[in-house]
Amino acid sequence: MLLAAAAQVSAAQAGELENRGKLILTRLCAGCHAVEKVGASPHRGAPPFRSIGDRYDINELTERMSEQLVSTHPDMPDFKFDRQDAKAARAYLYSIQR
Repeated sequence: MLLAAAAQVSAAQAGELENRGKLILTRLCAGCHAVEKVGASPHRGAPPFRSIGDRYDINELTERMSEQLVSTHPDMPDFKFDRQDAKAARAYLYSIQR
């Protein structure tokens, strides 16, 4: 019984982390990228986040977010997330990969 309760708490925490990641990425990135499991990116050249794992290692990408993500694409701003925001973004990105 205790193990089942711990699993529920862990699942709830994971859900909260994913929700936080979704909020962060929606606020910062949805102007160009599709951040949901469906839909097109508003910016034609911006890959949908549900397929970002096809192009990039998500762990490496989110680590770069906490150091300072600098893109070579002229339309993309530079980002620097704190560790918790990068962890939340990672959890959300993994949750939507196709």
